[in-house]
Amino acid sequence: MAIPVTYNFRNLIVRKTTTIMTALGIALTVAVLLAILALVNGLRTTLSSSGDPLQVLVLRKGSESELVSNFTRGQFQDLKFKPGIARGRDGDPMASLEVVTVINLASVDAPDGMNVSVRGIAPAGIAMRQGLRISEGRWFQTGRRELVVGKSIAHRFPDARIGKKIAFGRGEWEVVGVLDAGHGAQNSEIWGDLNQVSSDLQRIEVLSAALVRAVDSVAAKALINDINNDQRLNMNALSEREYYDLQTRSAAPIEFTGVFIAIIMAVGSSFAAMNTMYAAVARRAQEIGTLRVLGFSRGSILSSFFFESVLLALLGGLLGCLLVLPLNGITTGVGGPNFSELDFNFHVTPRIMAMGVAFAVILGAFGGVFPAHNASRKEILAALRGV
Repeated sequence: MAIPVTYNFRNLIVRKTTTIMTALGIALTVAVLLAILALVNGLRTTLSSSGDPLQVLVLRKGSESELVSNFTRGQFQDLKFKPGIARGRDGDPMASLEVVTVINLASVDAPDGMNVSVRGIAPAGIAMRQGLRISEGRWFQTGRRELVVGKSIAHRFPDARIGKKIAFGRGEWEVVGVLDAGHGAQNSEIWGDLNQVSSDLQRIEVLSAALVRAVDSVAAKALINDINNDQRLNMNALSEREYYDLQTRSAAPIEFTGVFIAIIMAVGSSFAAMNTMYAAVARRAQEIGTLRVLGFSRGSILSSFFFESVLLALLGGLLGCLLVLPLNGITTGVGGPNFSELDFNFHVTPRIMAMGVAFAVILGAFGGVFPAHNASRKEILAALRGV
């Protein structure tokens, strides 16, 4: 005969102070874990949304980012006529030579400033990046010191809003538009006219990298192999998707540290749940004896106390999900692929919350199994005497 579930709910309600304190401890543990998972998930979502598998990024051999790469205009002329490169509506190869640098801007989080990527780009490069739109203002005009900033930059950097001026290179640049790239990393960049930016940086002939678009996935692989084997170019090519996937390595230390902290907290929380259940067994010794007299078996008592511990942990897990929900959509930043700020949003998904609840249930199961076993082994007479 099984003990009714209502018995466990009643015990948790009657001992509400102990229930709340234990559940809160588990909730904080779950919230820490979920916050880290949401942060890493947000970063991965941003990077995975930024790369197109048909686009090939070409860097100088040995370079791991555009910032430290060199690419001359002569090399670009040799590159853009390689077989497998798609052509636009105008018949020209879909290839974009670009220059990347970093500037220091004060943000709402760092008044002393942090690095922000500035990209000099031609109209062909803008056309190649799909899903972009101007949410405020307009595109920059060629030959003028005008900038378009990503929406994350406009949000977090007061000096990078429409109408403001940013000083770098040989003069001041006016912000004329805000770029919306969805979840893409382009939201963390500032764009200007390629020739004007390269002129101000005194890098007219030697720029940073090139982006080319392949006809299809088969052509993309062949193009990458062709470029990598071309001794004359001396360049390294990889798909844009692969390039951004490699940047997820920056999330590994954050994820490891967060999970490590969560595990340490989990050990404490499981012991807290265990102490709570041991105390409950000690206080309810006569109840246990009465249940045995009424005909309930040792197995049903073990199951009941174990279920109560899991129920307590489940309450903590749900509370932890509620604690972390306000983080969803909040913008933060880490070091990006060009040694600059990469902004992204915390991304709390149903899958992450399910993982948090499952984690809490495991804590409750571990914390409840030994007290439940202890309750089921009590002798009837000893239990009735409260021993």
